[in-house]
Amino acid sequence: MRWLALILFCINVFFWYFADVMQPPARSSETVSGTLPRVASLKAPPVGDQSANGPREVGVENGEEEGLATTDPAETGQQAVEESVPLQCVRVGWLESREGAEALLAAIGGLEAGNVTIDEVERDRPPLNWVLIPPQPADIALRQFRDIQRQGIDSYLVTEGEYRNAISLGLFESREAAISVLEEKKRQNLNAVLAKYNRNQISYALDFEAEPDLTEELVQAVTSEYGKNFDFIEINPCEGVATPEKTP
Repeated sequence: MRWLALILFCINVFFWYFADVMQPPARSSETVSGTLPRVASLKAPPVGDQSANGPREVGVENGEEEGLATTDPAETGQQAVEESVPLQCVRVGWLESREGAEALLAAIGGLEAGNVTIDEVERDRPPLNWVLIPPQPADIALRQFRDIQRQGIDSYLVTEGEYRNAISLGLFESREAAISVLEEKKRQNLNAVLAKYNRNQISYALDFEAEPDLTEELVQAVTSEYGKNFDFIEINPCEGVATPEKTP
């Protein structure tokens, strides 16, 4: 009887011990919920901003940070074109004297002194056809010259240069006109000949720089008042002046 009671006691102890061990772990009845933080909120705050609210979220709109100024490349290029106006170089000529060039400059006005130059140029010109009596000894040339003057023939005595002591009977641009006069003088028993009169001429040109609008005004003023007296009026872009590059 005692052995039976001992066996039953052992069986109860066995079931009591292993019942707790073999039970599954207890689950909490509370529901866990939440959201992952935005990537932007994980950025470190700006230096000096250590507020208790944590990192400040940077607003983003259309792929750009708020508060940052944007510049349109097209607007920047247009502004550069407007600010960089290429100058034009104007050349006006020919003028017979420096005084004439200075008078023209004063007349048209509107130019800065540093942008104006007066060029002096020695130009080769076509030779003239010269009807003359060849050079002679000074006393003979002078005596013949006075005799010709008494006859009323237009002439002058050459006093310098290659044909010194010659007697000039006329200078002509047309060779035909010179030959006609030459034949006339021979009929008057003058020992005239035909020679070439080489000539160089000192001429002056007015050069200046100006913006296109001012150039147009100045050229109009020049042509209206003096245009018939000029051989040329040239307008070209100034060399060495930067011009805006074209954008595709």
